[in-house]
Amino acid sequence: MSPDPAAPVVLDDIDARPGSTASLLRTLIGLYLRPLGGWISAADLVALAADLGIPAAPARTGIARLKQKGLLLPEHRDAVGYRLSPAAVPMLERGDRRIFRMQEMTDDDPWCLVSFSIPESARSVRHQLRRRLQWIGAGVVSPALWICPGHLRAEAEQILDELGARRWATLFDASAPAPAGTLAEAAAAWWDLDALRGEHEAFQASLAALPDAPFPAYVHLIDRWRVLPYTDPGLPPAMLPADWPGGRSFEAFARLSAAWAAPALAHVRAVTA
Repeated sequence: MSPDPAAPVVLDDIDARPGSTASLLRTLIGLYLRPLGGWISAADLVALAADLGIPAAPARTGIARLKQKGLLLPEHRDAVGYRLSPAAVPMLERGDRRIFRMQEMTDDDPWCLVSFSIPESARSVRHQLRRRLQWIGAGVVSPALWICPGHLRAEAEQILDELGARRWATLFDASAPAPAGTLAEAAAAWWDLDALRGEHEAFQASLAALPDAPFPAYVHLIDRWRVLPYTDPGLPPAMLPADWPGGRSFEAFARLSAAWAAPALAHVRAVTA
């Protein structure tokens, strides 16, 4: 399914709280509509939402909102249903790369600097750009100079293009930063490492409360994890405290994901058969 270049871009929902109806439905759709061929009946979608603990009425309301956001398109086949919007595919594929293949930098990996000067007449674009750069894990060197791992350059360029801000920005490839203090001190200034640590620790603590059955356990696992590979850029060892919890989070996610992915998909295929 290839995106229609004329279709509006469907963006990541950076405000959906993990565990909320909106977030769980997006995770459900992102995981399973593509393996199902891009279409699902409304009844099956509501049934799968019920397996996640979402009652029918809130599920239908949440699905209607996802239609409004452009993620789903109504399409009647043998029953009333929805197909995945082709315009959402790039966003979901980007999510796959981040969620399932989290990258951690080495001390020798390159960086990308994003410098921009956006006029006051486009201040809303400036605000959106800063929010979305933060969402992909970029750090703030100064209000108009951001830094991210070199492997995120394409995502930074995509954000600039989607916001129509490319004309106001310059991207630089860079080697190791040379701050006045240590790299660890610079990282603590450019990223909110205390908040990131708290997110990792909250994720690890939440695993004990996952459901027992593979399908809801897997979807809730992905939903709780999916923000971390964005907000945590995978900084190199020289920039992190020795007890950084990121590796433990990824190991736990990878282990549980490997155990539950196949039986969860089997459940979805059984419900939609």
